[in-house]
Amino acid sequence: MIRTASALMLSLIVASPGLAQDTAKPAAPPPPTIVQKVREAIGQNDFAKAEKLVLDDMAANGTTPIAVEAFSWLGRGAVAAKNYDAAMTYAARAYEIVEEQLKTRKLDAEARLPIALGAAIEVTALATAGQGGRSDAILYLRRELDTYKGTSIVERLNKNVNLLSLEGTAAFPVESAKWIGAAPPSLASLKGKPVIVYLWAHWCPDCKIQGPVLEAMLDKYKSTGLTLVAPTKFYGYVARRAPAGPDEELVYLTSIRDTVYPWMKAYSAPISDRIFEQYGVSTTPTLVLIDRAGNVSRYNPGQLTVEQLEPLIQKIVGAPATASQQ
Repeated sequence: MIRTASALMLSLIVASPGLAQDTAKPAAPPPPTIVQKVREAIGQNDFAKAEKLVLDDMAANGTTPIAVEAFSWLGRGAVAAKNYDAAMTYAARAYEIVEEQLKTRKLDAEARLPIALGAAIEVTALATAGQGGRSDAILYLRRELDTYKGTSIVERLNKNVNLLSLEGTAAFPVESAKWIGAAPPSLASLKGKPVIVYLWAHWCPDCKIQGPVLEAMLDKYKSTGLTLVAPTKFYGYVARRAPAGPDEELVYLTSIRDTVYPWMKAYSAPISDRIFEQYGVSTTPTLVLIDRAGNVSRYNPGQLTVEQLEPLIQKIVGAPATASQQ
C-alpha cells in the first residue's frame, strides 16, 4: 500500500513539471551548536581546537549559557583523559564564569548554567580523587552541597559523593509516604536478602532498556531471595511533557509501570524526591546493589547489560538463601 501510494505520487510529479518544481526540499539540518563542536573536538583529543572554538564563540557572542556549558566540557574531557592538572584549571575557570553570571541571576533560571556548574564541581572532585585526594574530594563536594542546597545540582553532587563513598556503607532508606504497588519495605526488614534498588523515571528511555535485564535477573536468581525496590519521583509532567499535578502524574506513572514494566507489579515503587536526592539520581536509571548485611555493594549511575549486571548480582547473592530468608 505504501509503495503503491508512493508510485502514484511519483507519476503525478513526473506528469506535472510544475508540481515537481514546487515540491519542497527536505529541510537542512540545523548547524551544530558550540557544545556539539567542542565535544567533537574533544572526541578527537584536540583540546587546543576545542578551547579556541569556545573562546572564539564567547568573543563573538558573549558569555552565553550555552558557551559556558561548552567550556565546562573542556574539564570533563580532560578528567576523562586523566589529565588532572588541565582538568582542574578548566574546572576552576568554568566555576568562576558561572559565579560571575550568578551575580545577576539565579542558578536555575535556565538549564545550561546548572549543567556547567555541576560539571565544574564534579571535575574538580574527580581530579582531586584521581590524584589520591579521595577524602579531600568528598569534603569539597559536601561543602558545595551546603553552598548550593535547594538547587537542581544537588542530585548530581550527591551522585559524586556516593561514587566516592557509598560502597561498603549502609544503604539509604527507601521508605516513602507515596508509592505504586505494595507499601515500601524498610531495608531493615529486607536484611538477609540481596536487594536491587532500581531508581527510574517514567520519561527515561534507558530505564525502559534496563527493564527486561532486571526482569531476567530477578527471575533467574529468585531462589536466592533476590528482591527489588524501584523508587521513582514526580517530575511535574506526563506524556509529551504536558504539565501535570501529582494526582494526574500518579495515574500516568502507574500506567507506565503497568505497560512497560508489568513484572514490576510484584515489587514496591516508592515515589520520593528525598530518595532520589540521597542516592544522587542525576542519571537514570541508577542501580544500587545491596548485600545481605544491608550494605551497598555497588552504586551504578547508568544502565547495565546482563553481562555487566550478573557478576554484581552473584556477588550480593553469595551463599544460597535459607528458607527463612526467602
